Order: sequence, then structure tokens, then C-alpha cells
Amino acid sequence: MSEGEPLIAPDEPKPYEVVNAGGTAPFLLICDHASRLIPRSLDNLGLSEADLTRHVSYDIGASDLARMLSDILDAPLVLSGYSRLIIDPNRQPGTETSIPKASEDVVVPGNHDLSEEAMIQRRKTFFEPYHQAISDQMRRFSEAGSVPALISIHSFTPAFHGVERPWHVGVLWHLDKRIALPLIKRLRAEPDLCVGDNEPYSGRNPEGYSIDVHAADRGFPNVLIEVRQDLIDSPEGVEEWSHRLAHALREILADRDIYQPWTEYSG
Repeated sequence: MSEGEPLIAPDEPKPYEVVNAGGTAPFLLICDHASRLIPRSLDNLGLSEADLTRHVSYDIGASDLARMLSDILDAPLVLSGYSRLIIDPNRQPGTETSIPKASEDVVVPGNHDLSEEAMIQRRKTFFEPYHQAISDQMRRFSEAGSVPALISIHSFTPAFHGVERPWHVGVLWHLDKRIALPLIKRLRAEPDLCVGDNEPYSGRNPEGYSIDVHAADRGFPNVLIEVRQDLIDSPEGVEEWSHRLAHALREILADRDIYQPWTEYSG
């Protein structure tokens, strides 16, 4: 394609999707890595179809899980519309991992030798509209006079670089423990679960973006939930885990005391 031409054709999906925008829950769900879609203009970034079905392209099962949670909890949900390989919605633009030249063992030819203009165009086309949609939803809460919570839904691979991961679910957090610690406690009360506290990734990772910008930096309650992909790669698994997480979250998120800026929270 010629530089400067639109990256998304008129007949292709938007760079984000909002589900249940009028949901009555006092919190917002987001799914940063919901889609493996790449617009025709980018020619699959030079990757095979097999590569695009792998975790390097998107979080397997996360979109379905987030959608069902949105339905069960009556919560608004914002999902990314395109693959993180184009530009990662959960990474600061301009960093090395924002437009990855390689992801795990997959080299991404379409991300090599990009001009500054091409990188800016990706940010304006994919990254900024998605985050604007999140900001719009968060502002809706604020305009109604409430402090919203933000819950980010992700998934992780059963093994990484040949090392098996024992966790069924991980709860990621940094300073704000209002949702995270009660959620870990509730999930660990289920005898069949191995629950990660900032595992298999850490909520203290400085490379993260969405939770920090839309919630943590503003003192809003927040948590990032990672579910192992082999547990949610089928409709049955998605249904089981959506109900399991909804059950664990419902009472925590019903506590009105958590819905206040972090500096005012004394729980």
C-alpha cells in the first residue's frame, strides 16, 4: 500500500467495539487483545494464517470470556478490533514492544523498516480510537457522579518457552489492592484452582498501559485478570469461567466503599 492511504477500508470493522454501553454495573470491562484481525492493507504483516491463530496475535478466548462477563454482570465492555501485532493497545507507543518486530518465536516482517509516518498512522488508526472509546465510557461514569472501576480481561499460554505454567488464573495488580486481594482470596478458596498473585505476569510491569492510564493514574479501583487459554478455548470453558469469575467478583464489586479515589480509600 502507498504510505498515507487509509489502513482500514470502509467495509472493514472499526478499531474497537463497545458492547452493552448502557450496562448498569458500576465498572467497565476492557479486552486489549480481543482480535487477531489484520486489515487487508497490511497483508497479514507477512505472516501465515497459522501464525495469526496463535497467542502472539491475540489473547485466545479472552474476547468470548469478556463478552459473557459483560452479559452476566450487565457491565459495559470495550474490545480492541485488531491484532496486537499491528500496534499493541496495552503498550506505550514508541516503545520496543508497541509494534513488535518479533513476538516469541515469530518474526513479523510487516513491522520491520517502518517509517515514523507509518508508525504514527498505526497509532492514530488503531491505538488512539480504542483508548478514546475507553475514555468515553469512563467519562460516562464520572459525569454521572460516580468513580468507576476498571477490569481488564486477558489470557495466557499454558506453557512459555517450554516451561509449563501451573496457574489456572492470574490476578495482576500494583498498588491498588481493593479488587485484587479479595479476588485472589475468593478464587483460592476453590480447592481445584491454582491462582497466581501477579503471576504469570506482574501488574507492576512498567510496560503496561491501559490499566495505568485509564484507572491507576486516576486513583480508580482496578484489576487485570489472566485466564489460562486452554481453559477458555471452547464454548464450555468460556461459560464455566465466566460464571466462576462473575461469582467471585460480584460481592467484591457490590461494595460501594471501593468506588472512591485511591487517596480517599481507607479500607
